[in-house]
Amino acid sequence: MSKIYEFNVKHRQGKEFNLSQYAGKVLLIVNVASKCGFTPQYEGLQKLYAEWRDKGFEILGFPCNQFAGQEKGSDEEIQQFCKVNYGVTFKVLAKIKVNGKDAHPLYQYLTGKEGHTFGGKIKWNFTKFLVDQKGELIKRFEPNFEPAQISEHVAALLAD
Repeated sequence: MSKIYEFNVKHRQGKEFNLSQYAGKVLLIVNVASKCGFTPQYEGLQKLYAEWRDKGFEILGFPCNQFAGQEKGSDEEIQQFCKVNYGVTFKVLAKIKVNGKDAHPLYQYLTGKEGHTFGGKIKWNFTKFLVDQKGELIKRFEPNFEPAQISEHVAALLAD
């Protein structure tokens, strides 16, 4: 079993669940924010999700307020913002930290040196991690990498 499936995360209501429920699916894990220059990527992420969700693709958005205070809202306010402004239907989870000693264990893994080459500190909002159906990290996309450009990577994984 892949290490990624060992992590628990929280819904916006605070209920914890395990990522093992995504075994067999391609995942895109993204740290998000509502008041960022990259916030319009929500639209591209939603399009990507709509294109591939029925074929085994999921997006997990993790709000984070560690970059210039660009995600100050409550979990409920963030959900409302995403739905009203971008029609988001993929999972936007509870707010977390992605860097530092208090970083969520999932992000400690994603940014660590544990057997993958995609480590290193998160530089800004909308850093994206692509995970295959076996839970293996495949690729890291920096914030300026547009969601539409990820479609070909998702297609290749889903074709396997």
